[in-house]
Amino acid sequence: MPQTVPIAQPGRLFCFGLGFSAGALARRLLAAGWTVAGTTRSAEKAAALRAEGIETFVFDRDHPLPAAALAGTTHLLVSVAPDDTGDPVLDRHGADIAALSSLQWIGYLSTTGVYGDWQGAEVDERSELRGAKGRNRRRIEAEAAWLGLHEGKNRPVHVFRLAGIYGPGRSALDQVRAGRARRIDKPGHLFSRIHVEDIAAVLQASIARPYPGRIYNVCDDEPAAAAEVTAYACRLLGVEPPPLIPLVEAGMSPMALSFWEDNRLVSNRRLHEELDVTFAYPDYRAGLDAIFEEERRAAERR
Repeated sequence: MPQTVPIAQPGRLFCFGLGFSAGALARRLLAAGWTVAGTTRSAEKAAALRAEGIETFVFDRDHPLPAAALAGTTHLLVSVAPDDTGDPVLDRHGADIAALSSLQWIGYLSTTGVYGDWQGAEVDERSELRGAKGRNRRRIEAEAAWLGLHEGKNRPVHVFRLAGIYGPGRSALDQVRAGRARRIDKPGHLFSRIHVEDIAAVLQASIARPYPGRIYNVCDDEPAAAAEVTAYACRLLGVEPPPLIPLVEAGMSPMALSFWEDNRLVSNRRLHEELDVTFAYPDYRAGLDAIFEEERRAAERR
């Protein structure tokens, strides 16, 4: 589905963590004439990225970048998660980033998990952050550290709180095919989600209209129950949906259960108003329809 997204003048994008979301932006900008570089910990993935024209480096807390890796970077995207010690990017390269005079934009990818539990009430970017446990607490601390780089060093930091990410190869369609899909029955519990290409569109729009120090919730326009999304994926695939299971009978791992402990309705008004983004996939139906149709066409080409 076509999107109208503002285009900034080509520069050099450096991505700490060339994963699913960062990769979508990297490929868009590469096609628009940008220079793109970034980090990965996989030799196989590094080779594939280099074949696409993306310069790659190894980075983690124990393997900082070579001194010249960030030189000439105009736009910096960070998708590396904090660890138990803190934010590895800031810990290893915070001083380098603060001193990088060429920087015009920094994007830090966080999560809507920082809001914690609001018992289904709406939250926006001004809401209290109640995600005080585990990985959400670490995200809150990392966000504060990055925003501190803006406030203390005048660096052009933007924070993007992402909802559940899906896209080709990572959607309810794949879960159903793999036999991993379950339909949990928890009335009134809605989840927000966002297609990976709409994440890239949001980041691209922010690059064209920077607002240093700003935070954006990145989610589509229709929160929905997870069971509803799975049922729709089953309908597309022509299979019977799995039965509804009460949450207390689901036997989830602590990690999986943690996603069901918090219930909130995430607002994306600021994103639409300030960045003027029109989503290609404003709800899960549009996103799954597009993925399914592309899979069908790919199967016909084989």
